[in-house]
Amino acid sequence: MKRTVTSRAKLLLLAVAATTASHSLLAQSPQESPQDNVLTYHGSPDRKGNFVAPGLTWQRAKSLHVDEKFHARVAGNVYAQPLHWRAPGSSSGMLLVATEENNVHALDAATGNAIWTRSLGKPVARSALRCGNISPLGITGTPVIDEASAAIYVDANIADPSGPRHRVFALSLKDGSVMPGWPIDVTDALRSVQQSFNSRDQNQRGALTILNGMLYVPFGGHFGDCGDYHGWVVGVSLQEPRRVAAWSTRARGGGIWAPGGISVAGRSLFVATGNTFGVSTWRDGEAVFRLAPDLHRSSEKRDFFAPLNWFALDQQDADLGGTNPIPLNAEVSANRPALMLALGKDGQGYLLDQNNLGGIGGSLAAETVSRRPIRTAPAVYEVGADMYVALQGSGAHCPSAASDNQLAVLKVRAGERPGFSTAWCGRLSGAGSPIVTASDGHADPIIWIVGAEGDNRLHGFRGDTGEPILDRPGPAMSGLHHFQTLIATKDRLYVGADGQVYAFTF
Repeated sequence: MKRTVTSRAKLLLLAVAATTASHSLLAQSPQESPQDNVLTYHGSPDRKGNFVAPGLTWQRAKSLHVDEKFHARVAGNVYAQPLHWRAPGSSSGMLLVATEENNVHALDAATGNAIWTRSLGKPVARSALRCGNISPLGITGTPVIDEASAAIYVDANIADPSGPRHRVFALSLKDGSVMPGWPIDVTDALRSVQQSFNSRDQNQRGALTILNGMLYVPFGGHFGDCGDYHGWVVGVSLQEPRRVAAWSTRARGGGIWAPGGISVAGRSLFVATGNTFGVSTWRDGEAVFRLAPDLHRSSEKRDFFAPLNWFALDQQDADLGGTNPIPLNAEVSANRPALMLALGKDGQGYLLDQNNLGGIGGSLAAETVSRRPIRTAPAVYEVGADMYVALQGSGAHCPSAASDNQLAVLKVRAGERPGFSTAWCGRLSGAGSPIVTASDGHADPIIWIVGAEGDNRLHGFRGDTGEPILDRPGPAMSGLHHFQTLIATKDRLYVGADGQVYAFTF
């Protein structure tokens, strides 16, 4: 593997010079970016799942097919979403794929050929944990790319002689080498600011994000809710990795489970938590939080929301935190609040005011939208002046009844009395997370979703009517896990799976 040695001083000068441009790009949606980079989960920090695919019209999508010339192999099971990066001035892109073997693979996006591979350490065996359902356990949460430092940031669960340890790495996109000052051991870093973090009982499956020069890493627990875990958000300075900040739930539990992890709106971070244990009064479980970049704790009602029946949700393990809260509209007026949608494992949807979450019972609207738990990340798009949200779930109010209506699309009403209704439902077997492509950012919206752990096929639907858009079902893929999502670039769709990456071309 090729290695280069770059001085820290040179890197810091480069980072300072490019920070403003990089942070501007990270805050943009993919439609605004001059390149087809996919730097973070669902394409942007707001997690809306919007991708521009020029030429991928409704008609052309009918001929979408597997690229037989693309052969991409990786070592290990894949739960994280792949990322795509094209260096400035480069004619070819790079896929970044992280696996549970604690490997990060850089692949040629056109051929699938390996560019570099970096092993971050031995993953954790299931036998070393009190509970869980992934073995071995290495990298689960989707990494994030920072263009200024030309680095990818990733949390790896590593089998250390002292026990499982979460370590956060920064790897050069050029050759996979570890950047100066990294990795950061999360337990040691939090101990330096007088906070205790139980690395064995904490799991990291939510996507990482970057905001204004800080990396944010969310944590929950393991499948089975064992041990002394909490919901955590850990912030690490990109330029001074030893400078950290943290927020955590007061009660045991309250994990941040969602694969989308943290969503960003403006200068605020939003997370949703799951069930807590041993509480009789509310202690941060079953809630949506708005966090400031410094992660200080706020007790203001405007900075959190929990349903009135939070205690019942605790008892039923019906986490509100199974999916990330997602910002909807950004335009605000006296009678048009900036909306946010939260979705629960109890099938409920909650419309919230981003700027005033309302405390316990403070939603603007609430309704049952799915007859089964909602756990995957939603996607947001517009058709004309109307706003839609696509989610994987058994729609509670589908226009036509069908047992396999596993994709539900909500139409959101803004204004003085915001609300939502079910626009259409799609027939699907499986539990992937949807994304949306549009040929120019608005035209030809298509919902794409994989039937993970179901039929394991790629499905496409017109965003306006829900009409299935593929003339024939694609081939069944292997090695897909529930929650798996896909990405779109200007000429391909990519799906990460155990041991490989699938590419679809049009």
